[in-house]
Amino acid sequence: MNIGNITLCNRAVLLAPMEDVTDIGFRLLCKQMGADMVYSEFVSCDALTRMVNKSLLKLNVCEEERPVAIQIYGKDPMAMAEAAKIVESRSKPDIIDLNFGCPVKRVAGKGAGAGLLQNVELMIDIVKAVTDAVGIPVTVKTRLGWDCNNIIIEQLAPLLQQQGIKALTIHGRTRSQMYTGSADWQPIGRVKRNPEIHIPIIGNGDIDCAQKAIDAFEQYGVDAIMIGRASFGRPWIFKEIHDALHPDSPIDTSKTIESNHTPMSPDWKLDVLKQQVKTSIEHLDEYRGILHVRRHLAATPLFKGIANFREHRIAMLRAETADKLFELMEQTRELISEKQ
Repeated sequence: MNIGNITLCNRAVLLAPMEDVTDIGFRLLCKQMGADMVYSEFVSCDALTRMVNKSLLKLNVCEEERPVAIQIYGKDPMAMAEAAKIVESRSKPDIIDLNFGCPVKRVAGKGAGAGLLQNVELMIDIVKAVTDAVGIPVTVKTRLGWDCNNIIIEQLAPLLQQQGIKALTIHGRTRSQMYTGSADWQPIGRVKRNPEIHIPIIGNGDIDCAQKAIDAFEQYGVDAIMIGRASFGRPWIFKEIHDALHPDSPIDTSKTIESNHTPMSPDWKLDVLKQQVKTSIEHLDEYRGILHVRRHLAATPLFKGIANFREHRIAMLRAETADKLFELMEQTRELISEKQ
């Protein structure tokens, strides 16, 4: 599969852009686990054009995580174009992705993100402004439509393609659904089967195991899939899916994960989470690194089913130093063993 000049393997699996989740440390770990391409947290174009330091920090990338996409959002064509040029010059990412899918009120409610599904003309103007402004591939991530009465993706996809985007990611929900209900992949499949569409179509929504990944490729014919919330506290999902899709070339983590345990065992998974803490701290700092990992420790399925775990879980989430957090995580290893 090619996205402009970027070549990915057939049946590629991508890490979705997620605010406060896909920082550089987590992206790198998911890459090591088998993600074929990773995306940054989304970045406000207005913050970039005002050179807000917190947003500029989100543009940091490292060579080991490539190919990497930086995602931006906004509702003004010229501001989006200017932000894209800032991203291109500062980060030199492989791809710039345009966020037309974020459903949260502070974004969509102000006419950006999924809010642009109510203003297709403006969305098209933004895409044209950005593709004209930069020399690297531009892609789009969006949803089926604003609500169930306005499923517009089949009409929208050719219009976006005409403006020069190199790939389209479709989340199988409307904006009004937010993250509730089930993702509907039928419209995604119809977009892919449209003979007018020649850019890669990437499907997104509810892929949380290897079998669902296989089904997405076989039933809907997408070129790639994107994993979002299922990666919280579970970066090894990329290895699970990659190894199922490509059994002849399983991911070897022996050189990237510090562990003496069998891959995919509970002990190995705990070592992966410890590696995530270390990587996050290395690329951010101790305070912010631990802060970013807390969400994953709270969500990981590894700790589910442990009896009387609440107080220990709270202690892990309140740990402020790496030494204390690692001490608590090693104590958790014993609790996991008792659970087996």
